[in-house]
Amino acid sequence: MIEITLPDGSIKEFEKGATPMEVAKSISEGLARNVISAKFNDTTVECSTPLTKNGSLTLYTWNDKEGKKAFWHSTSHIVAQALEELYPGVKLTIGPAIENGFYYDVDLPEGNISEKDFPTIEQKALEIARGKHDFEMRDVSKSDALKFYKEQGNEYKVELIENLEDGSITFCDHDTFTDLCRGGHIPNTGIVKAIKILSVAGAYWRGDENKPQLTRVYGISFPKQKDLTEYLELLEEAKKRDHRKLGKELELFTFSQKVGQGLPLWLPKGAALRERLEQFLKKAQKKAGYEMVVTPHIGQKELYVTSGHYAKYGEDSFQPIRTPKEDEEFLLKPMNCPHHCEIYNTRPFSYKELPKRYAEFGTVYRYEQSGELHGLTRVRGFTQDDAHIFCTPDQLDQEFKEVIDLSLYVLGSLGFEDFTAQVSVRDLENPEKYIGSAENWEKAEQAIINAAKEKGLDYVIESGEAAFYGPKLDFMVKDALGRHWQLGTIQVDYNLPERFELTYKGSDNEMHRPVMIHRAPFGSMERFIALLLEHTGGNFPLWLIPDQAIVLPVSEKHEKYAEKVLKSLEINEIRALIDNRNETVGKKIREAEMKKIPFMLIVGENDESSTTVSVRRHGGEDLGAISIENFCDLVSTEINSTLKSFKE
Repeated sequence: MIEITLPDGSIKEFEKGATPMEVAKSISEGLARNVISAKFNDTTVECSTPLTKNGSLTLYTWNDKEGKKAFWHSTSHIVAQALEELYPGVKLTIGPAIENGFYYDVDLPEGNISEKDFPTIEQKALEIARGKHDFEMRDVSKSDALKFYKEQGNEYKVELIENLEDGSITFCDHDTFTDLCRGGHIPNTGIVKAIKILSVAGAYWRGDENKPQLTRVYGISFPKQKDLTEYLELLEEAKKRDHRKLGKELELFTFSQKVGQGLPLWLPKGAALRERLEQFLKKAQKKAGYEMVVTPHIGQKELYVTSGHYAKYGEDSFQPIRTPKEDEEFLLKPMNCPHHCEIYNTRPFSYKELPKRYAEFGTVYRYEQSGELHGLTRVRGFTQDDAHIFCTPDQLDQEFKEVIDLSLYVLGSLGFEDFTAQVSVRDLENPEKYIGSAENWEKAEQAIINAAKEKGLDYVIESGEAAFYGPKLDFMVKDALGRHWQLGTIQVDYNLPERFELTYKGSDNEMHRPVMIHRAPFGSMERFIALLLEHTGGNFPLWLIPDQAIVLPVSEKHEKYAEKVLKSLEINEIRALIDNRNETVGKKIREAEMKKIPFMLIVGENDESSTTVSVRRHGGEDLGAISIENFCDLVSTEINSTLKSFKE
């Protein structure tokens, strides 16, 4: 007999060789009908995998993240079989599950796959799925695996197998199809009821521009047709909210091939919006005791060698800038923290002067591959709302909790109410990915977990998601479309203070090492604005939106009164403009709606004689004629109700 520990801590005994599906049946028939994947002792297994030793078992359904991963990975096998049958001679490479769906990279013998081919691929894949074929794993020796793919002439699979250890290679079979695979499948193909091919794109083999370009087929699948229909409706809504589309329509930002890929240009309205976000945070930071600093866009290579950034990012970043002086090299700044360490190092500190909180809206540069660039969410130059706190170990807990308060204030003020806190810790199986001692890592990780508990955050722990120099607390926000994004981040770092030999004099008159907290409530201005655009659909909070009101004179003879109204609004610090084009009021209203302007102030003969404005809200609500003074009070009241001061 073996003992199986379930997630609730209960322990059940089973015959040696029992499968996860049999465990599910012992709990309830309903669970057994819905279980599609499992994990045993932190290893993904099939529902049919015999369990031969004591261990912990987690069963997953479609409603679990891991269940969806197995579902989509299994569908990638089904689609790969469909591609083999439809395109004889196609060479398969890899087909993983991704956040929403899956992709499969293939080398086509000739021609290409276009959108008109999608229905044919979907139909063939569904035909295979309806066969209810079991997914079955089997061990294969390295020599047999190589022979199988060499006979197929598939050099991609051969390359993958050559890098694998003999004894660790497995194939997955279903129907007439076989694929090199590590596992993680649903019980059978029949569970897949709806498949949609979403797009095709080019992708270099193993992400290397010097290797062959493959065709990447993206798709998604569901256990019910209704789920697919709802997802496609959500995609349509996402297209309307795409920040690249809205950014152009609202005249916020643009890109130029002459300037370079991934380097956004902020237009006047976008620059003003950024400035308001900066001032909003600066005001809160001042109350929280931060001091603003400014650092250059470049630094000597040695600075980033000392910090460890060069070893981690050097090869994948912008190449060094060489000066006329021999052997002198500079780098575009990949992070602000090394510069802030050097600011701290300008003079000695006593424990009585700590914590020191340095903040900066600092622009940093990372060389992202061109295929990974995406609007403002993935760029090569971006501005972080960065700050670094240097404190004593005794101050760490309180400082970390105060940063949590600031981060929650930022998210709440901008309408991001639905979020999860993610504690990102080391991957203990790959210690080479990180710098610093295990002791410092353990202290830092525990400090974050304790703070998250004390603040009552809904948090999860994710192994392997830490920064290379320390663990972190990330705020994973759910937007209006139900998508999850990482926005603000707070990190504890014992390592950079050691690498930069930072010190302070303690109460014992001895020199001690400070602890460093990295924090960025927005994350980056570019990414935050992109997500805010998509979350709000361009309907920013009233305090933030570029144009709060537009004055629409009914005819040319009312333009002077419109200018008088505009002046009154400006005196009351309301951002407004006049549309005095020779167009109908109806057309002006439609265009103001497209530009997401919250208030349209229509002024005609009656308004001028009674010194009022006829107010229409974005969306169509008619507030009628009110005095200019009352309108200004209305705007002020709405702003004050949504934008509270920090620590009110």
